[in-house]
Amino acid sequence: METSDNPQIKLLLQPWASVCFSEPTRLMAKAWFSDSSYILLLSDLSNMWYESANTEVIQQRSKELNKRLTAPVTSILNCLRNFLSPLLEGKENNSVSFSCQFSSSTLILHVKSELLGLPFYWDFHCGAAPLEMMSRHLLKPLMAMSLGLHDQVQELVSLLLQKDAEIEDYRESGATLSLERLKTEPFKEASFLHTFETKTLPQACCLGDGRLFTSNLKLLYLAVTQQQARAACKRHRAESEDSGSLNHAASQDPTEKPVDLPVAEEKTETQLPSAQHLEEAMQNQNPAILTHFFIQQPRQ
Repeated sequence: METSDNPQIKLLLQPWASVCFSEPTRLMAKAWFSDSSYILLLSDLSNMWYESANTEVIQQRSKELNKRLTAPVTSILNCLRNFLSPLLEGKENNSVSFSCQFSSSTLILHVKSELLGLPFYWDFHCGAAPLEMMSRHLLKPLMAMSLGLHDQVQELVSLLLQKDAEIEDYRESGATLSLERLKTEPFKEASFLHTFETKTLPQACCLGDGRLFTSNLKLLYLAVTQQQARAACKRHRAESEDSGSLNHAASQDPTEKPVDLPVAEEKTETQLPSAQHLEEAMQNQNPAILTHFFIQQPRQ
């Protein structure tokens, strides 16, 4: 498999977007398309659904839903990508209509538009996402983001206290402000934390439909998932080297009886990619500087 087509890497590095397929339902979504397959991941913050479809599934579904239309899989995938991309970018697409039906275990997203001048229909059949996928795309990134933001706050508090000490030294030396409006009160950490806990935190806990998370923290999420992929790359490289060393040592010892090693399972889409694939994929991404994105944008 080409690295550029590895769904596990590509989907992980996609940001979450807040989309409204049909009023009043708003979901968090991310998607990845290649020339032969796609993965769609959706969540309402209580459940998570996903679908992974390959060429065979896409061909069969297209025949069932569009009996008058014959189109190659690449054209169908390009069409689906064009339908969803505007929504994932926060734009409207008036040429497409969506409707959604879901329960805790299944979600069906109906799409209606045109392709090659003929009516085009598509249904995304999503099932409940496994816990590992929920952890990889939400839990682990959110924990890393929280720890990173906490560390940044501590650094900013330390910097403010140093600045106050510097200003006080200037005052004791006889320096005065040329503009009175620039005067500030000394920073009080206890007061700052109290205001945060009583005013800022309650607002932040009103998660709603996830719209503020997908808009204000998109760049930070991308930076964290890139770090996540790099860590996986190092881990898989180390495991590969350990396995290679073990096999080499066994082959060099003539006194040892031959041992039948288990045949490696065929790689599936849900398995993590190899270290080389992860490393090459990261080289195709624009590396983000974590601390640059740790400052949250103000709420609108």
